[in-house]
Amino acid sequence: MTDISPAALRGAVDLSSLRNRPTAPPSGSEAAAATPDLVVDATDETFGQILEISRTVPVVVDLWAEWCGPCKQLSPIIEKVTRELNGKVLLAKVDVDANPQLAQGFRAQSIPMVVALIAGQPVPMFTGAVPEQQVREVFAQLLQLAAQNGVTGTLDVGEAPESQPAAEEPPMPPLHAEAFAAIESGDYAAAVVAYEKALAENPRDEDALAGLGQVRLLDRVQKLDLQDARAAAAAGPLDIQAQFDVADLDLAGGHVDDAFGRLLDLFAQLPSDQRTPVRERLVELFGLIGAADPRVIAARNRLSSLLF
Repeated sequence: MTDISPAALRGAVDLSSLRNRPTAPPSGSEAAAATPDLVVDATDETFGQILEISRTVPVVVDLWAEWCGPCKQLSPIIEKVTRELNGKVLLAKVDVDANPQLAQGFRAQSIPMVVALIAGQPVPMFTGAVPEQQVREVFAQLLQLAAQNGVTGTLDVGEAPESQPAAEEPPMPPLHAEAFAAIESGDYAAAVVAYEKALAENPRDEDALAGLGQVRLLDRVQKLDLQDARAAAAAGPLDIQAQFDVADLDLAGGHVDDAFGRLLDLFAQLPSDQRTPVRERLVELFGLIGAADPRVIAARNRLSSLLF
């Protein structure tokens, strides 16, 4: 579990380029009173407001992406815990694909990445999907640290327009629920088995197909060290496994174009009888991001040109 201490306020990320925003509202309680909800979307343009609100309550920043499977597991837990605290914390969600300056400012090497702000100062919380109990423990530590630094306000969202009750989501299919439980416990191999069973029952189950690809990626990257992987790839530019490892790490960290570019360059350099594993890995990664994504479309076009 992440150990949040006063020392954590030093140098976690570089937010200097994001501090001065022309749209920033008044600071302190005035800024907090203007907050319409306890969960907001933060952008490169509006982040100055988030920094100001962090002078009244701690702000939890959730860096995520639509293609990121672990993000979809962690984000609902963070939102649930935030709302249960009744205004003692604000959750700011950052889509790293849509807000590259924020992703760079937070040095987001992999996602999900969760960082808190206390009086404008960053505090690391955790990276990767974690179980709900650990989220609650880290939030409790965050509130203690905020109190030590005089940040003890409460957001008032009572004047916000009443929202309609959320429609009850249909229950998760049993094998999907089995896979999700396995992911939460860190048993990616069991999650792979559950998704494979779901696909055996219904080969057109797109959610199971996407989940299977995401879990396989998680299983691969959890065993890797970034520096060692990059060193091995640099030493063996035609070493397929070494290039696969770095591409996986790049994709998990949100560097989609880098991952595709690395594998396409490798594909172009390999003899034709060694290309099949690289093509298959590219197709698998395309499925993780989505066929409509412009990065996938561009990479598919380049792959086609290399094939023919």
